[in-house]
Amino acid sequence: MEAIRREEVQTELDRFVNQEVYLHLETTNGAYAAHRGENSMAVCAYIRNGQVRFHRGTITGNGPYRVGLKMEQGWIYAEGLTDFEVDGDGRLLLAGNDSDGRLAVSLELSTTPFPM
Repeated sequence: MEAIRREEVQTELDRFVNQEVYLHLETTNGAYAAHRGENSMAVCAYIRNGQVRFHRGTITGNGPYRVGLKMEQGWIYAEGLTDFEVDGDGRLLLAGNDSDGRLAVSLELSTTPFPM
């Protein structure tokens, strides 16, 4: 992965507009929070291969970035994104890593299901 280039990510988001796509969305502090003591709470949200259709995808911010997907009845968004890649299968992979390089958030789009 490499640092997000806003214009390039926007072009990639536009490729997926108005079609059924597969979504992977994950946010976690997971085990990273375990060392903080008993008052810490590990949190996570995860969806893989959710099928969605959005009519507008937008990247905003100056880094870290936020990507929003506007659907007919609401929004999906991920904030804190720092890196991206378009893989050999044409999937758009976006990730947000903390200052220690640990994954904090990911948003991925594909026209085919993600491997399980």
